Amino acid sequence: MPTSVIAVANQKGGVGKTTTSINLAASLASQGKSVLLVDLDPQANATSGLGVEKREGGSVYEALVGDALLSDQIVRTVYENLSIIPGEVNLCGAEIDLPRMEDCLHRLQGALHSVRMANVYDIIMIDCPPSLGSLTLNAFVASDSLVVPIQCEYYALEGISMVQRLIDQVRNSGDNPGLHIMGIVMTMYDGRTRLSQQVLDEVREHFAEIIFETTIPRATRLAEAPSHGQPSLVYDPDGLGTAAYDVLATELIQRLTVASAEPVAEVPTPDNVVDAAALQNPEPVQNQA
Repeated sequence: MPTSVIAVANQKGGVGKTTTSINLAASLASQGKSVLLVDLDPQANATSGLGVEKREGGSVYEALVGDALLSDQIVRTVYENLSIIPGEVNLCGAEIDLPRMEDCLHRLQGALHSVRMANVYDIIMIDCPPSLGSLTLNAFVASDSLVVPIQCEYYALEGISMVQRLIDQVRNSGDNPGLHIMGIVMTMYDGRTRLSQQVLDEVREHFAEIIFETTIPRATRLAEAPSHGQPSLVYDPDGLGTAAYDVLATELIQRLTVASAEPVAEVPTPDNVVDAAALQNPEPVQNQA
């Protein structure tokens, strides 16, 4: 199966986007998939949530605005099959720099090209910032599909409608005609409240074809895990949140398998593909938490 690039995106903050990025990536890795998580958020919470140090010059920034190789920024985590390109505060500058550049929407796509074509990773997952700015647009152009986390709250449908509008814009402009939503995942579900069930039912009614069956529960241990620099499956291996993300990972793999079985146009191999061995550091980083 060729490398799939998936962006985890929602312009609303506090919907469990980074929590989903961390734990879905970790669960996919634990199921044998080789995963590269790209932290595109200047807050770099996905980076600290995996116990990796934020360091100046260690993000995608230089590759976005310059000629740096993205493969040089890949860091192996202490978790098997899981690597990360860390985030850093310098990514804030990309929102200013990118619109001034030629082919500004395709900078991340170009930077990821060699990493993707080397086919070392089964899945490249991009944790987008909670906005619809230049970084998120670059992620949409570089991705095959999106996973959209939505909190079980009143404004859930408003959030997905804005994401869909941006997808349509990217598709219609020709920047990424094949972009689509792989799935919607409902987060912070509380079965004790009527609101959670009402929101879940409404989203299922409008997006029956793409909503994941798995819902992510509101769980204290799930919320605590990032502060310890660990994914939930390490911090709380027997927790409900951990089990939910494990099932979600299985669902995602099933959808990717179906999608890969569909005929696609053959992409020629470019001359600048990096050596696969160069995409992995010889030793994993130590957990910084």
